[in-house]
Amino acid sequence: MTATRSTEIRVSEIFGPTIQGEGALIGLPTVFVRTGGCDYRCSWCDSLHAVDSAYREEWRAMTVDDIWSEVTRLSGGLPVTVSLSGGNPAIQPLGALIARGHREGYRFALETQGSVARDWFAELDMLVLSPKPPSSGMETDWEAFDACLRMAGGKPQTALKIVVFDEADYAYARAAAARHPQLPLYLQPGNHTPPPPDDEDAPIDIEGVMERMRWLVDKVIEDKWFEAHVLPQLHVLIWGNRRGV
Repeated sequence: MTATRSTEIRVSEIFGPTIQGEGALIGLPTVFVRTGGCDYRCSWCDSLHAVDSAYREEWRAMTVDDIWSEVTRLSGGLPVTVSLSGGNPAIQPLGALIARGHREGYRFALETQGSVARDWFAELDMLVLSPKPPSSGMETDWEAFDACLRMAGGKPQTALKIVVFDEADYAYARAAAARHPQLPLYLQPGNHTPPPPDDEDAPIDIEGVMERMRWLVDKVIEDKWFEAHVLPQLHVLIWGNRRGV
């Protein structure tokens, strides 16, 4: 049966296996399904090719069968963690894809800013909620964020991840963590040189990123914020701006 447009998933790219570069699953071999489209437009977005509608002609409308064929080809048919990313993957109808993969032993992780709640969040193995701090230019709707937690229903492993560029972002992260102390917290120093979407070879200011990393570590230790995990974007340190790794 041909899928209707409402059940098609807009996909920017599918790649891997490679390691997860950030957050709770850092270092874990993963296949990535990056969806197209987002309800946010962060000032420092590093995935504009999956966010900006100017690139929508490059996104593919794919059925679950289409996506799953590519995932299993990449993984050699061996169960692996599948990361659902974006853009904001929560705006796509991903429930059937998750169910399909679970039947074959695959695990699913999803990262979203927490602006759109879906009932299929409860079917995930890992849910990473990454609300955007002041430097992003976006405002957090905490009611929508809390709705995402209710939809998850305590079933998937759930974590909080926040990008930190400056003191205002750090204060935001402290407040967010205090609001949800039950969630494991991961802090990530921001990359102030996000890649132009059409130039994956653009240089990264690695020393600038690491300087911010050192600053963030010092802040956490000085404040005795011992619940926080401070991690880099490992994939950026290894491969820079390159896509598909």
